[in-house]
Amino acid sequence: MNLYPAIDILDGAAVRLVKGDFDARQVYDEDPLAAARGWVEAGATYLHVVDLDGARSGAPVNLGHLRRIAGELGVPVQYGGGLRSAQAVSDALDAGAARVILGTAAFTQAGLLERALGEHGPARVLVSVDVRGGHVTTAGWTETTTIATEAVIADLARRGARQLVFTNVDRDGMLEGPDLEEVRRVARAAHGGSVIYSGGIGQLADLEGLAGLGETSIEGVIVGKALYEQRFTIAQALAALDA
Repeated sequence: MNLYPAIDILDGAAVRLVKGDFDARQVYDEDPLAAARGWVEAGATYLHVVDLDGARSGAPVNLGHLRRIAGELGVPVQYGGGLRSAQAVSDALDAGAARVILGTAAFTQAGLLERALGEHGPARVLVSVDVRGGHVTTAGWTETTTIATEAVIADLARRGARQLVFTNVDRDGMLEGPDLEEVRRVARAAHGGSVIYSGGIGQLADLEGLAGLGETSIEGVIVGKALYEQRFTIAQALAALDA
């Protein structure tokens, strides 16, 4: 299971939100590149970069930061936030993203997901399924739909999306751990696809719990606040996931 340290960019800084609330932010580094370099120097082999400005505005804002991170650190970077057009997807990949994450657009822009999969291949296009209260949320976590999680995953699989990022928004930034039974349901709903989990990781036991589910479709886990607050190291996290 892979570890994806998170670099969430808002107003030019590396931040973390609480439950997706843009007004409840904590700045951890004024330079996102510096934050990313710290994770790589500590042993991270992947990075997860989110353009929060882009998620809120509807178009990428921080491609310059992506270009610096991907260009200077030499590890694969997955990037999401504001990718709501074919041009935005191409721009993110051209800026150095190894793969992109579609969120709102996968559900609201007719044909965009299929076009992105066709032009760039399923290995380079992930879909973010962000859930609040058991229903999918969109527009940078500011709007909650009435769509149930399992129904969304089944529909995405039908459309050709096999790689998902699943976030429990209610747990994000709370450091209280994942709902393992929820994660198990999502992993099984993926039906052979892959899932990267995000939301609420606060201690090594949370990582061990995810690994202990034994669900082969869980490809990795995104960790942000717990790493910034030094609850465990990159090396400890990698060891927990390997176990």
